[in-house]
Amino acid sequence: MQTHADVLLVTANVGSLFDNVGEIQNEWLQELYKTIRSYKPQFIALHLQEVGGKDYMVNMGHAEKFFGSIESSEEMKDFDRVCIYVDNQFQAEDSFTALGSIYFIHKTLKNICQYDFNVKDFKAVSGKNKYVGSLNGVTTVEKEKFPKNFWPDFKWSRKGFMRTRWIIHNQGLDLVNVHLFHDASNLIACNSSPSIYSANRKNALRYVINRISDSRYTPLPFFLFGDFNFRLDTLSLVQHLSTSADVQTVKKDSSNEVEKIICEEKDNDHQVLLQIEEKIFVYVHQAVFREDNGKALLKYDKEVTAFHDVIREEEIKFPPSYPYSEEYTKPTQYMNTRCPAWCDRILMSHTTQEYIHNSDDDEKSIVYNTVGPNVCMGDHKPVFLFFALKTNDH
Repeated sequence: MQTHADVLLVTANVGSLFDNVGEIQNEWLQELYKTIRSYKPQFIALHLQEVGGKDYMVNMGHAEKFFGSIESSEEMKDFDRVCIYVDNQFQAEDSFTALGSIYFIHKTLKNICQYDFNVKDFKAVSGKNKYVGSLNGVTTVEKEKFPKNFWPDFKWSRKGFMRTRWIIHNQGLDLVNVHLFHDASNLIACNSSPSIYSANRKNALRYVINRISDSRYTPLPFFLFGDFNFRLDTLSLVQHLSTSADVQTVKKDSSNEVEKIICEEKDNDHQVLLQIEEKIFVYVHQAVFREDNGKALLKYDKEVTAFHDVIREEEIKFPPSYPYSEEYTKPTQYMNTRCPAWCDRILMSHTTQEYIHNSDDDEKSIVYNTVGPNVCMGDHKPVFLFFALKTNDH
């Protein structure tokens, strides 16, 4: 009798794979397979965001090929049940999220059930189940794009959430794929602490948590994993990085609008320490984001703390997951477009954390880390959580 199921959850913003079709994809897949080989999970959940990339009208066609290549790969041959949900319907502007959730179940893992939201009951999973389209009418998934009023002043984009519900080893779990709003401008992000963008994300995340906990279905322990776009508290961080510097703001001639912020050292020939523009963030000592996995900056990672009443997370011991260079030869360099941040996360409800820590043996430890730390994976490094789910006998 099996006493536990080994589970691997992965979240990956895959926009780069589609924006640079073919260039990164093979290495990316090899790193994913390497992770699967080293942890040997029996249940894999892969939550993807930005399927199709920025130019999704042109590149969405590559999505089916991409998912097909994973499904038919040698590495996945012992996973005899597969459920694929991909929202590729970009024509449906009111509902398009570009989310993809893929689940693989190993042949050694018995009696896995999935919830049908229509009949409100669990059914055994069998065979290959592939849903690529708008996902309307697919009863084993719930998908929602955020209402327009969440993001009033900006181009409405592919943000939302998608939930599936499972029983693994008698343990019911909601697995929710999430993509929250990004920071449109680095300058606006510096205006207040917390920033306006952070406030938008907070509203959207609270909305997701309320939706998955409401009374339409019996609430279950959950994992929320995706691209939360959480950013460091930019104003506090900039104040910290420029403590001993002269800070100048450069304004556009015509209006009073700030065009750039420049922090120069007081001596040392006025070396520029930090330069910020709408889509530029250049800090001269970039190593600080990588040293000791960016530990010194974790105190500026504040967005999840507002949710401590309902959300837990394993300790972060990996460097910020975004924005990595998309240049093949610079796999550990950050791009000078945004302040590096832990955007990609795996969060869970309090009860979920209790379950995964309820491990009687210490040999199966919980691992929370990035996939492909030393390989170009695109602008986001995927993030994974590996754990053993004990049999829940009652």
